[in-house]
Amino acid sequence: MNKQILSYLFGVAYVFFLGSGLVNCGNKIISVEQTGGDDFLPPVPAGEQWQLIWSDEFNGASLNENIWETPVGVRRDGYWAKEDSYLDAKGNLVIRTRKEDDRYYSGAIRSKNKFEHRYGYWVARCKFHTQEGHWPAFWLFSSPGVNNVGDEGRDGTEIDIMEKAWAKEDRINHALHWDGYGEYHKSAGKEVVIPGLSQDFHTFGLHWKPEEYVFYVDGKETWRTSAGGVSQVPAYIKLSDEVGKWAGDIKNAILPDYFYVDYVRVYDMVNKKE
Repeated sequence: MNKQILSYLFGVAYVFFLGSGLVNCGNKIISVEQTGGDDFLPPVPAGEQWQLIWSDEFNGASLNENIWETPVGVRRDGYWAKEDSYLDAKGNLVIRTRKEDDRYYSGAIRSKNKFEHRYGYWVARCKFHTQEGHWPAFWLFSSPGVNNVGDEGRDGTEIDIMEKAWAKEDRINHALHWDGYGEYHKSAGKEVVIPGLSQDFHTFGLHWKPEEYVFYVDGKETWRTSAGGVSQVPAYIKLSDEVGKWAGDIKNAILPDYFYVDYVRVYDMVNKKE
């Protein structure tokens, strides 16, 4: 199933599964078998199949503000600016990192209050930046759940499907954060090295189950964990870039620099129709 077909089907309205309830906004539901399509899809039990419930293929000339919002303001050692998240009219979201005067700017988009969901398979196809001092990420966030303390990650977890703080290395980070970001903060993570990861596009996926998380890169499992107790509450999508020392010294970067996203898609597991 190519991007043009998906864009057409999702261009009018959306189907949201929030928690265990279904809210149908009038869009056609697409059934996706495990074979076919652009994405690897994790194995499913007998009698089940994956169903595509939400996506953005980033076709068109401008970001769809019906499904995304663009946060702005101070972020770590830089600023998020609306103009640094845009479409290139070639089927990609572009998140740009740049310097203006003595400030560094980058971008972010999120589906907060527009699409929030729990469980399923979440995947994005991305191409990375080339310069140090900033890092892109594909992540899920529950608000205000992540900041709740007392039930570990079950009442909300920051799920970092992919972070790439190493511009010159074929390395990414998967991570989980829960119980806030202060005194009680807890986390777990895994760094993954895959030759060739810094070149061309690659897919980064998460199978979020009620009892565990399974992470994938290019359809290959890279981390399986239930650290913190798996989140049981809906989360929204974030695609972002941040300036910070974790990624090196931004003063050494040749800017502007770019992070590309070809698509982001969300699938749910449903009963297979005979």
